[in-house]
Amino acid sequence: MELLPNSRTEPDGSAVVRVLSYNIRSMRDDTDALARVIGACAPDLVLVQEAPRFFRWRKKLARLAAASGLVILSGGAPAAGPALLCGLRATVERTEDVLLPLTPGEHRRGLATAVVRFGGARLGVLSCHLSLRPDERYAQGGMLLDRLAAMGVEHAIAGGDLNERPDGPTFRRLADGLQDGWATKPWGGEHTWTPADPYQRIDAVFATRGIEVLGCGVPHGHPGVSEADLRAATDHLPVLAAVRIPAV
Repeated sequence: MELLPNSRTEPDGSAVVRVLSYNIRSMRDDTDALARVIGACAPDLVLVQEAPRFFRWRKKLARLAAASGLVILSGGAPAAGPALLCGLRATVERTEDVLLPLTPGEHRRGLATAVVRFGGARLGVLSCHLSLRPDERYAQGGMLLDRLAAMGVEHAIAGGDLNERPDGPTFRRLADGLQDGWATKPWGGEHTWTPADPYQRIDAVFATRGIEVLGCGVPHGHPGVSEADLRAATDHLPVLAAVRIPAV
C-alpha cells in the first residue's frame, strides 16, 4: 500500500497537512482502540462527528485528544456533536461553533469551524454531521457552503458524516462546489459504513479548489492501524486525507 505523505512545511511556505474525519459515536465503544487508530494516522487535524455532548463531555473529549497526541480545537456540545482536534503544529487564529436551524422532532445539528495556520499556509476547517432527513440535509449542505464562503479564507477543508452516498443530491451539491477527496485522489478504502461489512461511502473529506489532494480514503493497511481496532473503535470507518495547502 502506498503511504500518504507525512506532514511538513515546504520551503515555499506551503504545507502538507493530514486531515482525519471520524464519527466516534459519543465514545461509546472501545476508546483505547479509537485513540490507537487516531494516533496511528498522525493527523494534524481531526474532524470529529458525534463527540460527547452531555455529562462531562469536555473531559471525555480532552482525554481522547491527549491519548491521541492532540488538543481540543472547537466544537463538542456547543456545536451539537461535531468537534475539531488539532496537533501542536497548528497555529489557531479563531474558532466558531455554529448551531443550525432546528426542525421540530429532529436531532439538533451544528458545525464546528476554525481558521488555522501551518507555516505560511492558512486554512479554514469545518466538521459536520448532516441530517437523516433528505430535505433538511440538502438545506444543511447549502448552509455548509455558505459558512465556508463566509470564513474569509482562500483555502478550506470540510468533512464529516453526510448520511448520504455520493449519488445523493446533497453529496453532489457539495462535490459540485468542492473537491471530493476520494474521487480526486483515491487511496486506501472507499466505504466507511459499517466497519464489520463496509458497503457504502457516507463520510467524506472535501477541499476547496487550489488545495492539492495527495490521497484520501479509509486507512486500511496504514502502519499501526489494525482491522480489529477499526471494527472496535466506533460504528464508522475514518477517512484520512493528505493535502498540500499553498502559502498565502
